Amino acid sequence: MITLGIEGTAHTLGVGVVDSERKVLSNVIDMYRPPQGGLHPREAANHHAEVVAGDIEKAVSDAGISLKDVGLVAFSMGPGLGPCLRVAGTAARALALSLDVPIIGVNHCISHIEIGNAMTGCTDPCLLYASGGNTQVIAYSDSRYRIFGETQDVGIGNMLDKLGRDLGLGFYAGPTIEKLALDGDKLLDLPYSVKGMDIAFSGILTAAMAYKEKGCRLEDICFSVQETAFSMLTEVTERAMAHVGKSEVLLGGGVAQNGRLREMVGEMAKERGGRMFVPDRQFCRDNGAMIAWLGNLMYSSGVRMDVGDTEVRQRFRTDEVSVTWRK
Repeated sequence: MITLGIEGTAHTLGVGVVDSERKVLSNVIDMYRPPQGGLHPREAANHHAEVVAGDIEKAVSDAGISLKDVGLVAFSMGPGLGPCLRVAGTAARALALSLDVPIIGVNHCISHIEIGNAMTGCTDPCLLYASGGNTQVIAYSDSRYRIFGETQDVGIGNMLDKLGRDLGLGFYAGPTIEKLALDGDKLLDLPYSVKGMDIAFSGILTAAMAYKEKGCRLEDICFSVQETAFSMLTEVTERAMAHVGKSEVLLGGGVAQNGRLREMVGEMAKERGGRMFVPDRQFCRDNGAMIAWLGNLMYSSGVRMDVGDTEVRQRFRTDEVSVTWRK
């Protein structure tokens, strides 16, 4: 059965197609970049509404199929920004009803886990999920993906984007911050906020901006923010691995594309006698293929939804989902 997945939780509208053998046939990624300032949910939703029909057509064309070949429609039901989620949900329902095929709403965070598992070959990892809106350490236990640690304020990607905006680096600042950090050579003192298994990033942002006012080099600020924040993430990930007895760690989410984060987590895993896995960059980012992949898994395991069951959920927790497709 061919599954078409629609992602629309935040700044990206993605459409992907997966076949009956769960091979990714296409993966169209359409990211909204605001002309200035940060991301506004309504503006992002308007972008998604404008491009979703064309992106569906492109994904189908890239996959070498026609719409009549689609047997299942999946979409990101949450968590995410309400206006963006509603665009993806409305498009998915309309498409499923017009094709007279089943529909499945999936958890966005779990889709990162499952596409990562599939694309890297890891079997039972501890996931460090580092994205704009979410930062969690997750592992499978007793038929659910359990959250062993998470941010208590903002996601790591959100913090980096806010820092980039305040430093004048533009929106989606992660890659620019990473590049600037390579030329940093002074580690500035920033708050290291780890409380048990949880973390917080807002103090880092406030302190970093104070250093800017003092005239510190942007390169040193970016270097220090990365070193501090990524050390926090590495620490809680290692603690979770020890707690649940995992030897594999999987990186997921947009910030997983950062080379320094990969280096730090990879070194930690190696020192523990384990391995780090990272999927291809297109699957680290928000994308429709991962939504289609999880929808296919869920449907194949017996999960069924009526259209009335597909209301979007902005605060859809990872550990609320019964993982029926794993034995």
